[in-house]
Amino acid sequence: MAHGAAVTDADYMQQSDLLLDLYGEDIRARAFTTQDPVRGELMLRPDFTVPIVQHHMASGADPARYTYMGKVFRKQDRIEARATEFVQVGFEIFDGSDPAAADAEVFATFAGILRDVPVTASTGDIGILRAAVQGLNTTPARRGALMRHLWRPRRFKALLDRFGGVTPVPETRKALLAQADPMASMPPLLGLRTTQEISARLDALREDLAADPISQGERDLLDALLRVRETSPNALVALRDISVDFPSISQAIDGFAARLEALSARDIDVETLPFEASYGRSSMEYYDGFVFGFAADAGLNMPAVATGGRYDALTAVLGGGKGVPAVGGVIRPALVADLSDHDKGATP
Repeated sequence: MAHGAAVTDADYMQQSDLLLDLYGEDIRARAFTTQDPVRGELMLRPDFTVPIVQHHMASGADPARYTYMGKVFRKQDRIEARATEFVQVGFEIFDGSDPAAADAEVFATFAGILRDVPVTASTGDIGILRAAVQGLNTTPARRGALMRHLWRPRRFKALLDRFGGVTPVPETRKALLAQADPMASMPPLLGLRTTQEISARLDALREDLAADPISQGERDLLDALLRVRETSPNALVALRDISVDFPSISQAIDGFAARLEALSARDIDVETLPFEASYGRSSMEYYDGFVFGFAADAGLNMPAVATGGRYDALTAVLGGGKGVPAVGGVIRPALVADLSDHDKGATP
């Protein structure tokens, strides 16, 4: 997996505060943490991408390619047999000259490695869903809340129902917000929030209560988008149809079309390549565009053998506002070996 990439690495221990800022407290459920008297709370690296991006942005953010190999660490709270530490091999491209071509190169690289391994490819594009949410005719606060929960489908749906008026606002909240001075009826402050923070929250709730609901038409369009699950050419046609009434997604769909052309130029059979608009919503939260994965038969109950995607926004966050288009992926060699052995064992 050379492709002109520089070999790099990352510390085993990462600062928890950065990862918590990026992903929220949810990451604690799948990461190992410890306390250091000097550096504070640390995490065994759950992933390579964040430290690789930090390294790249600190070095000047010029176009670059990296490859790496090492262990990552994840808690397994549901399937005890799955490893809590395993080796990943990764390939990352930081280059904005032709994002579609970079997407295609990364995908084709992993597809080539896995050509003789019994896995099935999946693809999606978080950027299309992001564009749909950003185009909703609602308040910036509501769009922001939906964007934060793209990665939590149930919470996203619950928020959409509430913002659409399907789920009514609790009467107790209405009564509290109707008071001239809601703070006067509250008990003494016992938590960490200040009076100013509580007052600001009350103002935000009043603004939300006064906002018009997200229309049924827009919610139907979002539902139709999330149901798109086809071969890539058919998915493109379906998304083009949706964009007629949902123009905010048009540019993201153009990017999808350009990527299909770039994939075809790398001998990927796009006519049969699956595309699912909701694919990747349970992956690492930093993906914001093209996403892909290669998985074994579901009956084998194995995690994905390889995953990846585009994470442009993450580079801006870690670069202090200055970002660079970036895409990459990782593969788990042990799973490749297990699948190859299983396939040989199944051969008569």
